[in-house]
Amino acid sequence: MKNGLEDVIAAETQLSDVDGEAGRLIIRGVSLDHLVADATYEGVAALLLDGLMERSFAEAQLRDWLAKARTGVFDHIKAADAALLALPPVDAMRALIARLPDGEDFDTALRLLAAPAVFLPAILRLQRGEKPIAPDASLPQAADILRMLTGKMPTREQTAALDAYLVTISDHGLNASTFASRVIASTQAGLTSSVLAALSALKGPLHGGAPGPVLDMLDAIGTAENAGPWLGAALDRGERLMGFGHRIYRVRDPRADALKGALKPLIASGQVDSARSALAEAVEAAALAILKARKPDRPLDVNVEFYTALLLETLGFPRQAFTGVFAIGRTVGWLAHAREQALDGRLIRPRSVYIGPLPAAA
Repeated sequence: MKNGLEDVIAAETQLSDVDGEAGRLIIRGVSLDHLVADATYEGVAALLLDGLMERSFAEAQLRDWLAKARTGVFDHIKAADAALLALPPVDAMRALIARLPDGEDFDTALRLLAAPAVFLPAILRLQRGEKPIAPDASLPQAADILRMLTGKMPTREQTAALDAYLVTISDHGLNASTFASRVIASTQAGLTSSVLAALSALKGPLHGGAPGPVLDMLDAIGTAENAGPWLGAALDRGERLMGFGHRIYRVRDPRADALKGALKPLIASGQVDSARSALAEAVEAAALAILKARKPDRPLDVNVEFYTALLLETLGFPRQAFTGVFAIGRTVGWLAHAREQALDGRLIRPRSVYIGPLPAAA
């Protein structure tokens, strides 16, 4: 038995491979660096779902169908009453997704891919007293998300950056939320049920809740000159440095480099606060130096949350919505794993070891 099921093999998958020793992520036979360079959200979605649904399709077809699905789910925003809008964005989004029909078919999958992309921007606008913006079926998913969030057509660099983020976090092995989706799928409960279970796991701070606190840390540090002293004092207090270290990766998280690269066109075109980006670079350098000095036998490097925080802040998402944005990108991975598990047809039913008291002898 291993606590946390660490290193336990619980599934065979053709979807993604995470090599923590080499710092490598492969999705359907394609390395992450190639995917981020060439793929859009629709492209990686088509790649992940290929062969798992009842129909085959190309990226262009999926883009058209997904655009229509966004328009179709927008009507559910009417259910966002005051009680729902008082919830954190990810909880409000989950409540709206729970209203969608359940099933195993492709139309259900399309609704689930479209719903988070529509619901989150609408919820954020309603929570700040603004009117939701209807989807534009002529746009790809990333561009439409930003338009529905801000009310303005995004720049080419902004759309490319969000696409890169959605591609980067589309799938990542058998993490907690993905495992939850597979467990539910193994009961034949349906795709909506699987996504709701995964979303519930994602909101936990040990899984999907770290990008926002990275910004809190940057705010507290304030200046590049204060990075070293602040980080050292935090470690002296026994605090964790947000955005550093990962349970799987023993080297640098490849997703961190992908997102750092996605920020470069925004920085070059003046669409990122230069002081903010300089602070992030200084904090990264100082943290790596301090961690190496204090924990030489325990490799701790930048993880995906560090540059996720800067990228999503730059694109206009408030930090309380970061978990919801992650869900927009990861839903396709949850769906692919749910379908893969459902097609396997076997119920996931591990055993436990009883360590409680035994009955008294007669």
